[in-house]
Amino acid sequence: MRLFLLVFFFIYGALHLHAFLRAKAAFDFGARTGIILVFFFIVMVLAPVIIRQSENAGFDLFARYMAWIGYTWLGFIFLFFSASLLVDFYRLVVYLGSALLHKELAFFALTAKTVFIIPFFMAICISVYGYNEALNIRTEHVVINTTKLPKGVDRIRIAQISDVHLGLIVRKERLGLILEKVKAAAPDMLVSTGDLVDGQINSLEGLADMIKEINPRYGKFAVLGNHEYYAGLKQAIAFKKAAGFTLLRGEGISIDGIINLIGVDDPAAKYFNGYDESMEKHLLASFPRERFTILLKHRPLINKDSLGLFDLQLSGHVHKGQIFPFSLLTKIYYPKDAGLLRANGGMLYVSRGSGTWGPPIRFLAPPEVTVIDIVRDDDRKGT
Repeated sequence: MRLFLLVFFFIYGALHLHAFLRAKAAFDFGARTGIILVFFFIVMVLAPVIIRQSENAGFDLFARYMAWIGYTWLGFIFLFFSASLLVDFYRLVVYLGSALLHKELAFFALTAKTVFIIPFFMAICISVYGYNEALNIRTEHVVINTTKLPKGVDRIRIAQISDVHLGLIVRKERLGLILEKVKAAAPDMLVSTGDLVDGQINSLEGLADMIKEINPRYGKFAVLGNHEYYAGLKQAIAFKKAAGFTLLRGEGISIDGIINLIGVDDPAAKYFNGYDESMEKHLLASFPRERFTILLKHRPLINKDSLGLFDLQLSGHVHKGQIFPFSLLTKIYYPKDAGLLRANGGMLYVSRGSGTWGPPIRFLAPPEVTVIDIVRDDDRKGT
């Protein structure tokens, strides 16, 4: 965790240094403006720490305002840097063209001010668009045919929410939008695949009650994500139980003898109370394979030892990068970062997530509530 924080603050600080140098080159401001800008940048770099410490000290209102400012800025500065790379690529093309043609291409050249202004306004426009995209919850429908549903049960409808990140930013308004989609789907079961809460959760009054109002006939089930550990495990578990979820922590259940539902903890557990990856295989193997088996697992990584022991794994965690082009980086570690993947002996569905982490912005990664219809297939063409 310490290494992650060191890397994060090093990179985040470098993004601010880049922005400062671009602004200085563009406007050649004096020492007073420079000092003010440096002070603001230092506060923004330290904003995650300030927010967390404010939460711990009970300054909830200050922490909320700081979260909106600091995390929105985080998204903006990332977009500014990404747009700057695009502008720099254009400048490189002009430079190479000039070198190849042995001719100055002054008409295509950009001034230092233009080099700053173009990414600046691009970042503003994308941030505004991304804020609205984060509020536009989509319903993704997935249909899975199977021969494993018993006679008399033609369909099981499951609604999946993931990575809601209830906390300082995602609160009643955003949760209400998510739950509207769930209610409209009228599911037989609701599952949460981790990161339902985020940060300190002492002041989430009424949110558990909003979720508790949803009562599918087969119940509500949840697993822990990495942020539940960061938020405080006891608090996170208490919140999920207050919301009416049955928490599956390395355990499974047979739903009315129709399907098997198994849930495992996130690997973040190894930093807190131990984590045994091999437990997943043994747990899955203890359930009858003639029933349709669903594995709830926060991170979209398939354990090769578990292949053939489940029919469908439901995951989240990645947010599809949340803000493009960050998705290009997340895809390196999580090749399947959204949608349905058919693997040998099972399927994986990765939710883009229903809320936001950090910046209240999404760009080319809209939030979703997933509705999965498991349909009985008498023609034996299914799983």
